[in-house]
Amino acid sequence: MSLQSVRAFFAERQLDIPIIELDTSTATVALAAEAHGVEPGRIAKTLAFRLADGRVVLLVARGDARIDNRKFKDAFGKGRMLPAEEVHQLTGHPVGGVCPFGLAQALPVFVDSSLQIYDEVLPAAGDVHTAVRISPTLLAEVVAGEWVDVCQEAATLASV
Repeated sequence: MSLQSVRAFFAERQLDIPIIELDTSTATVALAAEAHGVEPGRIAKTLAFRLADGRVVLLVARGDARIDNRKFKDAFGKGRMLPAEEVHQLTGHPVGGVCPFGLAQALPVFVDSSLQIYDEVLPAAGDVHTAVRISPTLLAEVVAGEWVDVCQEAATLASV
């Protein structure tokens, strides 16, 4: 169902973005990077958080990024990642296939600035075997995403 919702999302917006469907699972950053032959940072993972005020937000970030707790609190206040079953219920996508496209309900999308070092990233496309190749700028544009800086710096990531 969720792969179809992503296809419908692209069709409604007249976006010619091919969906890559693989026989192998891309449910984790490591699996996706290997399957697509790219570095893990190019995998655009979508994370769901419930904020202290009750709102749910999606954050699209580099696959190898870690949330910087101070930056996150400065941007959003307190928040916690949602459990898999709640993510699936709210987005319509299974964990491993969660993306900001074709959501079951409208949710605010934020895109971490760490993605801007790439010309092309690969977010999932609603299923654990799918992805799309898209520029970070177009990704943010088509999902009305707001740019934020809530992940650790790349130099910090390299030393972890």
